[in-house]
Amino acid sequence: MSVHPDLHQLYVQACRNSGQPENPSIAHLLQEADKNYNTEWAKGIMLKIAGNNHLVPVQRVTDDDLQVLASVLSNTDFVTGLDLRYNVLTDAGAKHVAAFLQVNSTLQYLNLMFNDIGTSGAELIAKALHGNETLVSLRMTGNKIGNEGGLFFASMLQINSTLEKLDLGDCDMGTQCLTAIATALAQNRSVKAINLNRPLLYSEEEETTLHIALMLKNNSSLVELHLCKHEMKNFGVERLCEALYENSSLRYLDLSCNKITRDGVKFLAELLKRNRTLEILDLNANRIEDDGAIYLSEALALYNRTLQALSVARNYISGKGLVALSDAMKTNMELSYIYIWGNKFDEATCMAFSALIETGRLKSNCTDVEPYEVDGHIHLAELSHGLKKHYYWTPSSGEVTNKDANAGLVIVAVSEH
Repeated sequence: MSVHPDLHQLYVQACRNSGQPENPSIAHLLQEADKNYNTEWAKGIMLKIAGNNHLVPVQRVTDDDLQVLASVLSNTDFVTGLDLRYNVLTDAGAKHVAAFLQVNSTLQYLNLMFNDIGTSGAELIAKALHGNETLVSLRMTGNKIGNEGGLFFASMLQINSTLEKLDLGDCDMGTQCLTAIATALAQNRSVKAINLNRPLLYSEEEETTLHIALMLKNNSSLVELHLCKHEMKNFGVERLCEALYENSSLRYLDLSCNKITRDGVKFLAELLKRNRTLEILDLNANRIEDDGAIYLSEALALYNRTLQALSVARNYISGKGLVALSDAMKTNMELSYIYIWGNKFDEATCMAFSALIETGRLKSNCTDVEPYEVDGHIHLAELSHGLKKHYYWTPSSGEVTNKDANAGLVIVAVSEH
């Protein structure tokens, strides 16, 4: 059995040696880790030093704090996950991250979402991953690395063969960067999940969607793809569908918050009739209306038996389309998760989904509505369930016990640490 490491004592000593004051949040976390030491440590532990814990006072991690912490962790071989989301790390902190990644051989998961890392910090981290053979999952969400910073990650994807999950959502990337990433992914065989949400695009030509579609024709390893807020219209959806006829690996497609209408959904419905791979389709916050919902319901009722989760929330669908989707669930037993909140509910809709829930065909934790009765009439209330319920946050009280409420996680768990 390995000797019990004393992380807190190592941290205190490192602070003294560097003249850096202790960060009480880090000190407390390491004390708790030492206290909870057991033989499971041999399999690796996750250190969660998130700066958005609202239940206890948190002193956010600075660049200097991270330098000391990295020096402590460099001497350990059991820390496999590091969660530093919502802190105040800048490009100087990214320098310490990069140096750590170059010498560490155990870290598999690194979460840096919503810090203040910019282009130069992105360059340092991306270049450190050229030689790193351990890190499997990296989240850079919300760091404004820009187009140039994204290009460094595109170059990294041509070299690194270990990284499986890369989250570059909300990073202010542009057309050139997305094109380069799509080109790299056409050859990369290790990345299984990528988030490219909310780039800054100034063209109406949908060039980036064309490049992503071309990539999907050649890529046989990508399982999860997020293209939220890409200004995607029906032309782009048609190109994606054409590519997906030749793709047999993608299981999770996120097209939420785009400009897809019923005409674009017609292409998706035709794809679903023949596709045997897609398990999750997120169309939240588009404008598919009743006709689009009916196209989907026909494909799901008569042809598709692979899709497990569908989100059509906030899509200007009224009773006709929503009832058609509920009817499809009566014949399609594979579709287990459906999200419809934000549409135009009428009495027929409320009755139809109430019946699905009451008969057990639709579990209450697999949808975002819950029936209730007032004066003999059935209504639907909203539930905070969805495909990406815990994308930006996780409960401070601990791990999510009911993962069904976050369907994307329970169905397609790619590189979950």
